[in-house]
Amino acid sequence: MNDEGIAAAPMLDAAFSWFPIASSEDLPFRHTYHTKLLGRELAVWRADDGYVNVWEDRCLHRGVRLSIGLNDGAELKCQYHGWRYASRSAGCTYIPAHPADAPARTICCTTFPVVERYGLVWSGEEPLGDVAQVALFGDEGLTLRPVPIHAPAALVAERLRSYRFRPNPTATGSSGECTVESGDERAVVVTARDGTAEMNVVFFVQPVDARTCVVRGLLVPRPVDDAVVGVLRHHNERMSTLRDEVEEAAAVMPPPPPMQPRVRAPAPVAEPTHTPADTRTAPLRVVVARKWATADGIAGFELESIGERLPAFQPGAHIDVHLPNGLVRQYSLTNGPGDVVRYRIGVKLEPDSRGGSKALHESIREGDVLAISEPRNNFPLRRDRATTILIAGGIGVTPLIAMAQALGHAQLDFRLHYFAQSPAHLAFPEVLDLLGERVVRHLGLGPTETGQRLQEILAERRPSSQVYVCGPGSMLGATRQMAAELGWPDDAVHFEYFKNTTVVDDSSAFDVELARSALHLRVPAGTTILEVLAEHGVIVASSCQQGACGTCLVSVLDGVPDHQDVYLNDAEKQRNDRMLVCVSRAKSPRLVLDV
Repeated sequence: MNDEGIAAAPMLDAAFSWFPIASSEDLPFRHTYHTKLLGRELAVWRADDGYVNVWEDRCLHRGVRLSIGLNDGAELKCQYHGWRYASRSAGCTYIPAHPADAPARTICCTTFPVVERYGLVWSGEEPLGDVAQVALFGDEGLTLRPVPIHAPAALVAERLRSYRFRPNPTATGSSGECTVESGDERAVVVTARDGTAEMNVVFFVQPVDARTCVVRGLLVPRPVDDAVVGVLRHHNERMSTLRDEVEEAAAVMPPPPPMQPRVRAPAPVAEPTHTPADTRTAPLRVVVARKWATADGIAGFELESIGERLPAFQPGAHIDVHLPNGLVRQYSLTNGPGDVVRYRIGVKLEPDSRGGSKALHESIREGDVLAISEPRNNFPLRRDRATTILIAGGIGVTPLIAMAQALGHAQLDFRLHYFAQSPAHLAFPEVLDLLGERVVRHLGLGPTETGQRLQEILAERRPSSQVYVCGPGSMLGATRQMAAELGWPDDAVHFEYFKNTTVVDDSSAFDVELARSALHLRVPAGTTILEVLAEHGVIVASSCQQGACGTCLVSVLDGVPDHQDVYLNDAEKQRNDRMLVCVSRAKSPRLVLDV
């Protein structure tokens, strides 16, 4: 490597190389940039936290360009049907046509690696190693105007070796003494000297497609401020002349074959080698990056991924945390939109803890590694209502904090009513303070006063309003009853129980037929449908396994379920077309399930 050149590196296939695709100045906040590399259309955008996203430029719904979408600083919204994709993971977080459903985790845009260096944004199909190391960039440089040229990249790189310019734009003459310090078909370094004046220009070539490329130049050292305009004008003239010459030469050359973007093969799915006794899986490994007391009796945890990027999620989602003592517990994610570098949860130390919250409070320390599930969402936030009322009791605030941040970010009307014993019992106060006056704190109220306050809150119902409630079972039951008495429709009242306090009667025995699996099974007393299915190799996703989260919800084609869960509302239970197979059973001798 020349002292002022580019680090020598073996030539790689273009698909495995880094290329500049934009200037840093092309990516102001809340803007989306369109570019192209190796025949592939790309959408490039910077989130409010500074992270640069490079995605394939098409929405997964109808293929509309995401580069014309709305960058709200945390998510990119397609302008056609409003699908939203999260920064970093590119996972779909919301589909307006299905506002009551959480999008499947498999709905994820194609992403590409990204590095921001030398005032340029670099990416590639599957780049190996690092971007070009340029020793002379120890000094601050000046980014030149990118120049698109209708000619193959190899021809452009060859002609750049004959590029001539003046190191001092105020000097007379067409150029100083220019030498090519180093270069290949992707980058060329040219140095100009005129007496004591010396200037280096590094040209990087971005192959847009087989017939077009973009030349991105960097000038080192940076000229003094009063000379910048003259330098830029000088190089603009030189590059315009070079572009015309190269395009004229390319016009008489045989056209090169078109570039075909590489098609990424999906990762193979390993077949299970055995039937797990517990259907709850924990594919993610996280380290406890931070643990702190966020309120009296409530510990906050920030969980940072080890290895793969954390999946995107919609407000209301929870994760299963697999503890070292063998227990599995569910905790809601409190992150706001775009905040997916780490997952954040709150854990209340329960007086009657069976080992879950006690282990997290007393045994787990910063630096410990935990196994967790991917986020599941059976309590999704709808964003199609004019007003949203959030009602939280104690630790039930955790999913509602995520919802409040999402609604605030989207500038949708909401109020978060937080019931707690005292100010010391308010979890995540730093987030509550950011939400401002939209948080209403109800502190130190007894059961009667709480009921009166809930009555007042629910009495303010307006058309196109909805309510989300999470907290102790007694509070949820009272809120649901009041809402029904005040005329709230069932589809406007959303609730989530942390646990099922109903005494489950598992004394019955019955048959189940699986319509999709073509199996006829017997469910004996003392055994759940979920357990019987797992024993016969039929895996149904589950989480809490106590009838509270709704993960194991299946459709019922025939028969009458014996609902013993707290997830379905009264109207849904009366329809008898769905059931939770972790606790519910059968009133009829036989059930036919769509499994």
